[in-house]
Amino acid sequence: MDREIPFMDLGRQYREHKKEFLDAVEKVCEETAFSGGKYVKEFEQSFQEYLGAKYSAGVGSGTDALFLAVKALGIGPGDEVIIPANTFIASAWGAVHAGAEPVFVDCTPDTWEIDASKIEEKITEKTKAVVGVHLYGQPFDFDGVKKIADRHHLYVIEDCAQAHGAEYKGKKAGTLGDIGCFSFYPGKNLGAFGEAGAVVSDNKQYIDEVNRLKDHGALRKYHHDVVGYNMRMDGIQGAVLSVKLKYLDGWNEKRRRIAARYRAEIKNPAITFQSVPPFVLPVCHLFEVQAKHAEDFIAYLQEKGIRCGRHYPLPCHLQKAFHGLGYKKGDCPQAEKLAENCVSLPMFPELTEEEISYVIDCCNGYTE
Repeated sequence: MDREIPFMDLGRQYREHKKEFLDAVEKVCEETAFSGGKYVKEFEQSFQEYLGAKYSAGVGSGTDALFLAVKALGIGPGDEVIIPANTFIASAWGAVHAGAEPVFVDCTPDTWEIDASKIEEKITEKTKAVVGVHLYGQPFDFDGVKKIADRHHLYVIEDCAQAHGAEYKGKKAGTLGDIGCFSFYPGKNLGAFGEAGAVVSDNKQYIDEVNRLKDHGALRKYHHDVVGYNMRMDGIQGAVLSVKLKYLDGWNEKRRRIAARYRAEIKNPAITFQSVPPFVLPVCHLFEVQAKHAEDFIAYLQEKGIRCGRHYPLPCHLQKAFHGLGYKKGDCPQAEKLAENCVSLPMFPELTEEEISYVIDCCNGYTE
């Protein structure tokens, strides 16, 4: 093994901006603004302005964001929510934790995201919403989904956990549908120093309800209007995210440059890329390829010192957690094909040109 190329290295980003991060944390500690408070509010304001959204609410995680969004829309027991089978399982947890049933649909064979043409056949009188996931940092076919949602009077919930700063026809992900949900898990393009998330919307009523639910059912201290939860963002995460937000566009541009090199210079016919429509601006949270004999491909790269990922080796509809829903292999064939063949190449802004070149050379040297 000549070298080691990490799949992701958060330490490089930390070391580059260490003083700013630690100064921000120290301010929170000096003011003991640990739960919610000033620094969370400052981040909420900056984040909604960055996105072009009217309202936002910082919450404890991306999973909290999805759950609170579903609850704020009044979705619960007896309802159904349509969700792509090819995504991280948290995309379904919001509906499940709210008491609704997830209904899984397949992805497209080219963009690998929710297939709008498959949605209508899954709609019943119980369907209340569609969760569209901007998977891998690339916006899904929002117009296609929205057209069907409007026809059937359904909400559109955007899962933007991987799409901070991504754009669809000039609008930021999170501002397209009824409500947008973000994760700031440390490995995200905009990542906290722990768990954090946000819900955004142009509808004040939805964000007011998220703020009520996340803080023990109270918009006013000690006046609990509904049964609530403890799902607030903490002050340290708000402060750190405010620092990182200043650099997000630059980091995203570096990711796009890395992706452009991969696409232009990996010539191996055994490797297939995700299709990128011309009207989207992806942020390349992950760089996915399909490779026949994916496990052999990964083993080959590991021998060369290149660390890869698998996103996601078992699609949602076949997860044991959803066994009771009755899905079987073959129900979502495109998602199942991706699960078998997808490999995530190294992707983070601090990759060096030499490291990128090495990954490309090794990919081109792979034989089935």
